[in-house]
This record gives sequence, structure tokens and C-alpha cells, in this order.
Amino acid sequence: MSEEIEKVECLIIGSGPAGYTAAIYAARADLKPVLYQGLQPGGQLTSTTEVDNFPGYPDGVQGPEMMMDMQRQAERFGTDMRWGIITSADFSKRPFRLVADESKTILAETVIIATGATARWMGLESEARYNGHGVSACATCDGFFFRGQDMAVVGGGDTACEEASYLAKLGRKIYMIVRRDELRASKAMQNRVMNTPNIEILWNHVTREILGDGKTVTGALLENVKTGETRQIDVQGFFVAIGHTPNTELFKGQITLDENGYIKTIPGTTQTNIPGVFAAGDVQDHVFRQAVTAAGTGCMAAIEAERFLAAQED
Repeated sequence: MSEEIEKVECLIIGSGPAGYTAAIYAARADLKPVLYQGLQPGGQLTSTTEVDNFPGYPDGVQGPEMMMDMQRQAERFGTDMRWGIITSADFSKRPFRLVADESKTILAETVIIATGATARWMGLESEARYNGHGVSACATCDGFFFRGQDMAVVGGGDTACEEASYLAKLGRKIYMIVRRDELRASKAMQNRVMNTPNIEILWNHVTREILGDGKTVTGALLENVKTGETRQIDVQGFFVAIGHTPNTELFKGQITLDENGYIKTIPGTTQTNIPGVFAAGDVQDHVFRQAVTAAGTGCMAAIEAERFLAAQED
């Protein structure tokens, strides 16, 4: 049986705010983009309830609804939206050779990688049950909903310290749940946390269960790893800040990654080390990780792809 091969000008991998925005701009530039949505169409925002900080939604919007809006907008301009995943990629020469769902070969003149990053979770059943109902992996996204209330942050690195410091400006009391007897964060971040009066660090503690009333979080059951003693804290917001894993496994050995696995781009651009391959959204951003910044880099990637193709024709 002959191999099925398709030629495309612009292939977009991933369907969060970065992927959909790239598709909107690429389609309007007549690049006839093909977008593979991946295992989680719409990205992380599809597991988020209220989104209050994306411009254009003055009354807020549900995460899944916003992503459907973006998808419909991309489709309106002619994006070829496909359910499925890219299972292999060869960037050794142009056109780039990629395989979708282990069966269909695509030859792409440009590729925009928008595969995002996946938040690391503790793996508790109660954590999954209350995800979006008091449990979050993004203080900047969801801290506002718990202003004036008590909250907890799990983690001991820079991310956890940043989240706790941010929440301390909004909440009444912030508990930091730290497994060890020291923080892994930089000295500057440690000092900031230590000098914030409404942050209490619970050393040598792990979370055994997140407590709730069936609808929202009401507290957490903790265990001291040294003594075995358990205690309960009453909180309304529970933030998991133990890191993110960029979805870059497919590109290792070809695309230059940083020490944490995020794609390295040339500063001020979405260009990777391979001309014609661009990266947008959380897959190349471990600092901001916001829907609006992801959308911005998606726009940049499409414009850069268009200019790259135009330059090849000159």
C-alpha cells in the first residue's frame, strides 16, 4: 500500500491559545494552515472554570467556552482543524517530514510548535475532584477568586515562593506546604517569603488529602514526614506549585531545549535553532505561562512563518 503524503505550507502542532492564535493569523495570511489539536484540544484552559483576566471578556468566561471561541474564529478563516497528534518529526531538511497518528506523512514548509506545558500534580484523587473548584496550578490565573480568604501553596521552589508571595497580597493567610526542612528557591525568593507576615511555612509536611464539601475546597489534611503526625488546615484555595513539564519529548535531539526542557527561542522572536520551525506559548515560556502571552507569541509565530516563506520565494 502506498504511503499517504500531504504537503502543507504551515503546520501548527497544538491547540491552546498559542496554536489557535497562530492559526487565525496564518489563515488570514493565506498560508492554509493545518492544525493538529493534540491529546487535549484547547489546552490547559479546557480544565479551567472561570477565566477573568483575558481581554475582551468583561464579565469573565469559562475556559472551555473561550477555547471554542478561538477554534471557531480560526476555522472561519479557513484553518484545517484536525483531531489527532503528531507522532514523529524530522527537521533535518525542508520540507520538514512529520507523521500524524503514526500513519499519515506530512511535508511542511513551516512548523509552529504550540504543544504547551503540563502542570505537575500530586496525584491525589481529591486533587483531581476539586480541580477548578478550589484547586489550581496558577495563582496569577485564579488567586483573585480567593481574595480575603485563607489559601495553601504546595512546593518549595521559586515557583511556589512566587505564587505564595502573589497570593499573600490577596489573601488573609497563606500556608506554604514544604516537604523538606528548607526551601529550594533562590535566596531572594526565600527572603521575600520569610519576610511576608501572612505566609506561614509548614516544614516537613506533605498533603494527604484535599478536603471539601462536595462543591469547593474547605481545607487539607497534612502529615509531618518526620513525626507522622497529621493536622488539618482550613483553606478555601489550594495551589499546586511543584512545576510544569513542557511537552517537548517529540523534539528532543533536534530542537534546542533549555535545562528544564523548554524550547529555546531567539530573544524577541519565536524562532528556534531550525529556520522555518517556530515555537509559541508555554512550550517556550516558563516565566509568564498566561493565556494572553501565549496568544501573543502565537501571533508572532504566524507572522514570522509568513515572512520566512516570502523570503524563500525571493
